[in-house]
Amino acid sequence: MADVTVGYSKHFGENVMMLAQQQGSRLRKAVDVETGLVGEEAFFDQVGETEGQEITVRYGDSPNNEVNEDRRRIAPFDWDWGKLFDSIDKIRRLSDPTSEYVRAAAYSFGRKIDTTIIAALGGTAYTGKAGTTAVALPSTQKVAVNYTGANAGLVLEKLIAARGIFGKNDIDVDDPANKLYMVISQQQLNDMLKEEELTSADYTNVKALVNGDINTFMGFEFIRTELLDLNASTDVRTCFAFCKSGLKLGIWKDIMSRITERADKKFMWYAYMRMAIGATRMEEKKVVEIACDESP
Repeated sequence: MADVTVGYSKHFGENVMMLAQQQGSRLRKAVDVETGLVGEEAFFDQVGETEGQEITVRYGDSPNNEVNEDRRRIAPFDWDWGKLFDSIDKIRRLSDPTSEYVRAAAYSFGRKIDTTIIAALGGTAYTGKAGTTAVALPSTQKVAVNYTGANAGLVLEKLIAARGIFGKNDIDVDDPANKLYMVISQQQLNDMLKEEELTSADYTNVKALVNGDINTFMGFEFIRTELLDLNASTDVRTCFAFCKSGLKLGIWKDIMSRITERADKKFMWYAYMRMAIGATRMEEKKVVEIACDESP
């Protein structure tokens, strides 16, 4: 994330308080990031399986084997924010309000990055030469809310099922590019604490996870956010497990900010922020959707 403090001085006073909110992006570190993109869209190549062949003829022709190839398309979304500040009000305040306002705007842009990533994890990806072929996340990559026979939250069986899907897909989790993450809400952490099947050691680890002392369990690094979609009519939260290489975040313009005087607005101070980003799922086998019941 770009430094949003460049170009102005910070003056923090006791009379200014930031209200509760997710302060920036929590998922950007967990995905593959491509910066410096230009144009109306970007394409990223995919290289799949190929097979060697048995040599049956001496002095035969050299082979030219097929390689499964494709590519994914990302289109950017532009975001901006701006606010005018009366210079008289600035003098009257004990602290400079622009610093807190710009920080709040930067936090919101970080949350936009996370919602863009979340939408790409479970949304439609676009592939093919022109990037117009729609690809949905298949049912084989989903752990149903009633996976255990009845609607349930994030129970141990669902964690095992999610990890098993990556194993069946032959994902090399020892490769740093395939590091496993799971993005959940606070309710799913609470669910795990209620699990009767956890061993004492597992329970200790989950409790440490909830307390923030550790952030890993069962091979997943957990990231908590309340930005995941919650169906208000069914109380079902859509969570995701994924490999880092399974999601591409494209950056056309990283978060930038400017603060300047506006001669056209009686020389009031104006704060402005902008970014352009997009995201896509790079491979369905590297993303697992987990539906979790949050009913009381």
